[in-house]
Amino acid sequence: MTARETVLEVTDLHVSFKSIAGKVQAVRGVNFSLKKGETIAIVGESGSGKSVSIRTIMGILSKNAVIERGSILYDNQDLVTLTEKQYEEIRGKKIGLIFQDPLSSLNPLMKIGRQIAEVYTENYGMSNAEARQKALEIMADVGIPEPEIRYNQYPFQFSGGMRQRIVIAIALANDPDILICDEPTTALDVTVQARILQLIKKIRDTRGVSIIFITHDLGVVANIADRVYVMYAGRIVEQGTCEDIFLDPRHPYTWALLTSIPDMKSREPLAAIPGTPPNMVHPPKGDAFAARNRYAMKIDLDEQPPMFRVSDTHYAATWLLHPDAPPCEPPQALKDRITEMKREAGVL
Repeated sequence: MTARETVLEVTDLHVSFKSIAGKVQAVRGVNFSLKKGETIAIVGESGSGKSVSIRTIMGILSKNAVIERGSILYDNQDLVTLTEKQYEEIRGKKIGLIFQDPLSSLNPLMKIGRQIAEVYTENYGMSNAEARQKALEIMADVGIPEPEIRYNQYPFQFSGGMRQRIVIAIALANDPDILICDEPTTALDVTVQARILQLIKKIRDTRGVSIIFITHDLGVVANIADRVYVMYAGRIVEQGTCEDIFLDPRHPYTWALLTSIPDMKSREPLAAIPGTPPNMVHPPKGDAFAARNRYAMKIDLDEQPPMFRVSDTHYAATWLLHPDAPPCEPPQALKDRITEMKREAGVL
C-alpha cells in the first residue's frame, strides 16, 4: 500500500494571548500532520489548546492573539504568513469548519435553503436556479429528508441533529480538501451523536476529504479516527493510532481520560480527574500534569518530559517511559477496560 500524501503539517506552533494578567501561553510547541483521506482526532479537556490550534489553522484568532513561532504548511504555503485577503481564498473554500453549536452558526432570519445556496451564488457565480438545485442535492447527501420542503424552512424548525447536518452541508458546498469538526456532537444526545459521526465517516469515505476532529471525549473518536493526538496544557502529550491509544495508552493523562468515559458494564463509580488545569500565564516548568498525577515523580516537577517512542506509530511525553523510571501500570479499572476492549476487538 502506497503512503498517503500529507495535506497539512503543523510544526512547533506557539500561540499566546495578551491579557491583563499577562501572556496566556495557550499552545506550546504543537506538532501534528494530516494525510489525504485521513481522520485525526485532537482530544483534551477545556483549556488544553485544541480549539486555539484549529482556529490558528483557519486564521480566525482574536486580535489579542500572537503566533510566536511555528508553521502550518498547506498546499505549498505557510498559512502563518498569509494576509487576510490571501486567507479568503482558503478559509471555507479549501479548509472548512463545523462549529459545535449549529444554532449560533446559522442565520435565524434566513431560510436554510438560501443559506446553503448562497455558497454557490457568492463563490461560484451560479444563477439562483442552479444554486438551488445544488443546495437540494447536498441536503439529500447529508441526510436531510424531503429537501424540497425543508429548503424553505427556518433553523428553528429543525432539531439539533438536523441543524448540524445543515451546517455540515454548508461546509461541504465548497468541496474542501480539509474539514475541521470542532466538537460537532457536544450538544446532541447519544443517538443523534452516533448518526452525525456516521455521516462524517461517510463524507470522508465518499468525498476523500481529510478530517480534523476536535473533542474532549475520547469515547467519541473510537470509531472515527485513524490517529489520535492527546493534548494537555497546550502540548501534545500522547499520539498514536486508535489501537495505540485505546489498547496501550502510556500517559497518565490518557489513562485519566479513558477511565472517565462512562461504562455501562461497570458497577464502579465514574472516575474523575482530580484538581484543575494549570494557570497558563505561569505554566509549570516541569510536566504540566504532574500536580494532578498520582504517578508523578520528582523529575516531573522540575523538567518537561520529551516525547518517548513506544513504537513507530506511538509516542508519549511522560517520564514513566524513561529506561530508569520504576515500573508503573495503569489503574486496575483501566486495565480491566482495556482487556474488555481487546476481547471485543478480537485481540484476546
